[in-house]
Amino acid sequence: MTEAHETPSSDEVIENKAVSKRPAKLLSLSAKSWLVVAALGQWIFAAYVTAFYFPRVFGSGPAGLADTHLPNGYVAGDAAGNLAISGHVVIAAVIIGLGPLQLVPKIRMKAPRFHRIVGRIYVATAILTSIAGLYLVLTRGTLGGWVGHTAISLDAILIISFACIAVYHAIKRNFLLHETWVLRLFMVVSAVWFFRIGIMAWFITTGGVGIDTETFSGPFLTFLFFGQMAVPLLVLEMYLRARRSKHAGFKYLTAATIGTATILTAIGILAATMFMWVPRL
Repeated sequence: MTEAHETPSSDEVIENKAVSKRPAKLLSLSAKSWLVVAALGQWIFAAYVTAFYFPRVFGSGPAGLADTHLPNGYVAGDAAGNLAISGHVVIAAVIIGLGPLQLVPKIRMKAPRFHRIVGRIYVATAILTSIAGLYLVLTRGTLGGWVGHTAISLDAILIISFACIAVYHAIKRNFLLHETWVLRLFMVVSAVWFFRIGIMAWFITTGGVGIDTETFSGPFLTFLFFGQMAVPLLVLEMYLRARRSKHAGFKYLTAATIGTATILTAIGILAATMFMWVPRL
């Protein structure tokens, strides 16, 4: 006699399908949660830049940056440099404010014209401020010595490169690759923001181990100068691969990684807002 096999019930089939979809849903939920937290944090930062710098720049011109914490924010007689840093600050608020809007799928689907207009502004201003940043690093230097100099220059080069690649794929109407490169562009454009919340999250969680506040140097800052770009890009690549992967374990691991990043991002945003940005207003 042959052994009888029971046919799975409809409830069991539904349950098995739900279980098989669970890793993908958890991965998607973790990514959406991070985006919500990051968007709120970037809009807070954009609001701070607008409230703190705009009155100075538009009220007193480049000279208004003389009394800020920016190193060499204003240099008498350097018209080109003063114009570059003023534009760099103003454009930063625009870029940080618009960036998260490019990543919302519903905006892309329901308001494609708005998405294209914002995208063009985002790409153009990202390239423009990167050129200004490179000029300032070369002419005025930056915090962190050669490490900061190298990292900021690298970030500017990555921004310009990723922006051009994203535009190329949009022109070719390869929207899947366009979306991928826009995500990468968003990460490197946000490096200045990641740096600030990264420092604050580190102080809150470790007390500032590896940072000499007097000289603004130390092993953690050396790591962070490059980590502000490398870590977000690595997590993004992990997410992109997990999204295509059929392995549930990898999806769970990636979701947990993004979940941890979300918590650290929230800590950094809260600390930067309370101890860095609000006190200056």
